[in-house]
Amino acid sequence: MLAIVTFTVAFLVFAGCGMAAGYYIWSVPQRELAQSLTGRLRELRSRAGGARKRGATDLLRREEASAFGFLTDLFSGAGILGRLQDHIDQANLPHRATNVLALCIGLFAGIFLLFGLGVSGLLLLRLALSVAIGYIPIAYVGFRRSARLARFEHQLPDAIDLFNRSMKAGHNIHAGLDTIAQESLEPVKMEFKKVVEELALGSPTEQALHNLGKRIPLLDLKFFITGLILQRQTGANMVEMLENLALLIRERLNLAEKLKAGTAQQRLSAGLLCAFPIIVGLVVSFLKPEYTQFLLNDPLGNNMLTYAIISESLGILIIRQLSKPKF
Repeated sequence: MLAIVTFTVAFLVFAGCGMAAGYYIWSVPQRELAQSLTGRLRELRSRAGGARKRGATDLLRREEASAFGFLTDLFSGAGILGRLQDHIDQANLPHRATNVLALCIGLFAGIFLLFGLGVSGLLLLRLALSVAIGYIPIAYVGFRRSARLARFEHQLPDAIDLFNRSMKAGHNIHAGLDTIAQESLEPVKMEFKKVVEELALGSPTEQALHNLGKRIPLLDLKFFITGLILQRQTGANMVEMLENLALLIRERLNLAEKLKAGTAQQRLSAGLLCAFPIIVGLVVSFLKPEYTQFLLNDPLGNNMLTYAIISESLGILIIRQLSKPKF
């Protein structure tokens, strides 16, 4: 009984500390970024007169140092922070990769130490559970990124139609891109506004379009960008090709929705099959606590529980891959 009380108190204390740390890492940097941007704008206004006299500008992009800057030196060689920051930018989240990684490490260490207070054995299971919980911030970034890219992909055919109508009216590429930036919905509107702003600041058209492709890594968008670059370099009429591209995207998205609807029953069955062992384990832990004590305290029970959880996790991953066809 004393062990259960100690575990509960430790869990509540750690949960409070974790929520406080999460609030700091995810919310406070947003306010700091806003304050920094305001300060930079004031500095630019105060130096605008001197810059005009010198005939030069000072519109340089500076990134704020992270609160966990030492992680940058630690993981920079592996490229982990660069890829993570790209995913954060593609998800349109205002966080730094070092802060997200620090939160992951903190969750991993906290959960590992916390379960060490209540469970003496099960080292492999503690490691697996700590890794799973520590991965939650990265999984959240991936979820937001996938959702945003999916919205962009569904809105891309309409954006291409807007561009085609602008080209048919006799406008140039810049005007067509501006039409997309003004008339589209988010997130297409935001990304094409960035393209228009880069063009207004003097960036070459090809470079601005390539930057768009880096921010939104979608194959259909790369086809659209390639068509615009070819039209600019060769002067060919790309309207028909872009119309076919919009039609192809719509047909592929329609096929994906039909496939999703046709496999709904199978995916539900897979979800129930994966959740059944977890539900049975929770029910048995309430009805027959002595069975759970055997799994937690006996070495043989520890091995059985570890093997069951690893097998269940591998099964979930395999079923997940089989239920997500790519086309």
